[in-house]
Amino acid sequence: MIPSETVEHFYLTHPAAQGSRGPDKNTGDEGHFNVFSRVFCNKYTSYASRDFYKISLILGKGKLFYGNQEIDINRNALVFFNRNVPYSWQATSTEQAGYFCLFTDEFLNSIHRSKAIVNCPILRNDNIPVYFIDKDQQDHLLRIFAKMQSEIESGYIHKYDLMRNYVNVIVHEAMKMQPSELSDMHVNGSARLSSMFQELLARQFPIESPEHKLKLKTAKDYAVKLGVHVNHLNRALKESTGKTTTDHIIDSIISQSKLMLRHSNWSIAEIAFCLGFEYPAYFNNLFKKQIGLTPKSYRISER
Repeated sequence: MIPSETVEHFYLTHPAAQGSRGPDKNTGDEGHFNVFSRVFCNKYTSYASRDFYKISLILGKGKLFYGNQEIDINRNALVFFNRNVPYSWQATSTEQAGYFCLFTDEFLNSIHRSKAIVNCPILRNDNIPVYFIDKDQQDHLLRIFAKMQSEIESGYIHKYDLMRNYVNVIVHEAMKMQPSELSDMHVNGSARLSSMFQELLARQFPIESPEHKLKLKTAKDYAVKLGVHVNHLNRALKESTGKTTTDHIIDSIISQSKLMLRHSNWSIAEIAFCLGFEYPAYFNNLFKKQIGLTPKSYRISER
């Protein structure tokens, strides 16, 4: 089972939270909210889910791991973490700056759900949206987070209403950063089918327990689910991505297996079973062919 971090555990273990007002002091029907500096985010965090949401203004470099994804944060970014998506963070630069805020379901639910907010990045259950920012966007967001930190430390009785407004502003700033082409994307059938396939593929991960077995394993499985012939799906993916359906499936399985080997204590046989292999030897052969190491050797090299 992939571990889960509670907001209470965060306050007990995170350096930024030491001496800070914890959830027992301001949690109620309207939920919990707090904001912190990122100067302590210069270490590795374990792969886990959380019972809170987080928005981070990352000024520094690092690698973000979730699902079958490994994202290189090689420049400043605004990142939205959904509580239902397990992840880990590995700093690759000593200097880390910026801010992050965390909040619970109750706090989020108390924000007025306009159509825009319903579609906001923090509510994505299938990925962790990363928005790379320029200098002007960075300065603007720094001012917002600095105001949040100043207000959260004040005695103003309506400060949590202010926090909800600031979160709304940050969400809208992120949504403005999305390319205008999004509304015009997938203009042809191949691109539309490719997008549907990749969304379906992403939903198969992460694997969160040894009892969770991959449901869709082959190109034919995905074609049936999408209501098309497997040859049509292959042609569409080849045209729009340069890869076949099987190539995409293998890439995702290998990425997920690397995360499981690094971040879980499951046996290789359990990992193979979860990823849809009838026999561990089949998984070993595929992994070695793709990575150049056996799963056991890879696990040893990463620890």
